Amino acid sequence: MRQQAYGYAAVTLFCLGIAPVVQAELKPISDETMGEVTGQAFMQIENIQDIPGNPHEFTRMTLTMDVETRMNVDDVQAGEIDGGMDFAAQHVALGHIARNDGEQFNGRTYSAGDTVHFEAFKPYIELAEDPAEGKLSGFRMGFGQARGSVSSLTSSFSGDIGLKLVDGSGQEFDATLFDENTQATNYRASHIGIDDGTADCASGTNCAPLTHLQSLYVGEEGADGVTDFTNDFFIGFQREGVEWQSPDGANVINAGKGVFINLPTSMKVDMSQLISQGVDRLQTHRDDMGTQLF
Repeated sequence: MRQQAYGYAAVTLFCLGIAPVVQAELKPISDETMGEVTGQAFMQIENIQDIPGNPHEFTRMTLTMDVETRMNVDDVQAGEIDGGMDFAAQHVALGHIARNDGEQFNGRTYSAGDTVHFEAFKPYIELAEDPAEGKLSGFRMGFGQARGSVSSLTSSFSGDIGLKLVDGSGQEFDATLFDENTQATNYRASHIGIDDGTADCASGTNCAPLTHLQSLYVGEEGADGVTDFTNDFFIGFQREGVEWQSPDGANVINAGKGVFINLPTSMKVDMSQLISQGVDRLQTHRDDMGTQLF
């Protein structure tokens, strides 16, 4: 990863931010006219320093805009180095289409064929700098608030998936990412399961390929089963380990070197279902191609 890449990202965001307000002719504004102007800045820049125990200083650039989208990407690869990829997925989708009448999400009820958007508010880019070396240690892209469906056929994943898995006795576990040898890892994982000492990805014991998890909802558990917004959905690129803070400062996410994707979700899935049937893919194309699309 080159330091120049961080600079290009920052310059690009800056240019996008000022583009809507550029004028061809500059004229001074009188004090009276200025006094009549009210509004909110299109971009907010924060410098975050002197965090106890954190060796990095941060600069966060936030756009005051809201996005609702449904999109599909055929193939996504990131962090290709040393003969592997930090993240590799096909048929990635944000948002979906209601397959049946009465489908409920985010406190709304949808009819078959309705678009259920992925909602993302206040997108930001954040830079992490090591002041001792004067070098950038990483950057991330995320949202002040986000919720909605994420679908993919993922073969390699680096980061964290905040899924809850339920074993045969009804006990809940935080999902653990594994490699193909059943070693717990958040770097280039290929499987997901329960790390209780019995997991065996080769035999499918308390472990399933990530390709079985074809759709999930990003967000936090809210009242009455409604999915609330989360402020911890982001993708980071690190030259070294970085402790990223949530935009509200409530949480700290430790991201290792390379690509790191943080997928917070309030979903609970039976481990036996994940192994045998998987989590069905939501309808992500206008023509419904089925629950096991790929």
